[in-house]
Amino acid sequence: MIKSLLQKQAYFTGFYPHTLAKSLKNLPTYFKDVRRYQKMNDLPSFKFGVRDAFPILTDMDAGAGIAGGHYFHQDLWAARKIFGQRPVQHFDIGSRVDGFVAHLLAFMPVTAIDIRPMKSTIRGLTFLQDDAAELAHLPDDSVHSLSTLHVAEHFGLGRYTDPIDPQACFRFMASLQRVLAPGGRLYFSVPIGRERVEFNAHRVFSPQTILSSFSGLQLVSFSFVGDDGNLYEDTDPVNLPQSEMACGLFEFTKAQTSSQA
Repeated sequence: MIKSLLQKQAYFTGFYPHTLAKSLKNLPTYFKDVRRYQKMNDLPSFKFGVRDAFPILTDMDAGAGIAGGHYFHQDLWAARKIFGQRPVQHFDIGSRVDGFVAHLLAFMPVTAIDIRPMKSTIRGLTFLQDDAAELAHLPDDSVHSLSTLHVAEHFGLGRYTDPIDPQACFRFMASLQRVLAPGGRLYFSVPIGRERVEFNAHRVFSPQTILSSFSGLQLVSFSFVGDDGNLYEDTDPVNLPQSEMACGLFEFTKAQTSSQA
């Protein structure tokens, strides 16, 4: 509990004591490296000058990268599933353009939808500005491949200057259900665990709330990223281990009628 409160306080203030401590610890090494570089360098254009100093002090004892956590696993999970399905067209709502959407653009075009404006000249990326709580620009049963990752939990909290609306996230889920085509796939992720709102950052949902909100769809698969940052694939959402803030990965489809099958 204390660690969680400190993390929130650090995010709110922009002051991270742990980062400061690491920087101060590595400062002597930085000055030592500067002196060593000055003695060894004989290239005039790469001569060190104080005006151009740019000390990065936290990477000296960092690892090669982070292959874990919500965003790493959810992006890879959804991209792999979409790649396996090979849809002709894919729509994404609100997911990170510099993360998940970029993964998809490597092998297919994407239409990105967001209430916020975006200018883009990236090949294969089409942008549509729309209120995703309504998705008024998309007809019923029209989208065969659809994703929205770590998005629904923010709706109606004002974090992104959207209107305050406690029901906005549920209207959004109803809209997703409406526009998904019969036989199509929806890839949906949100924080799951002890149900609550952490205003104005996000909500945390119980898995049952998500399943109830998509009662008109069929669950194809469920995986989750646990509180430990690891991915647990193809599990039962009803028997989710006790979690404070895991990430639920839901794959839904809409049943086809006999005439559509």
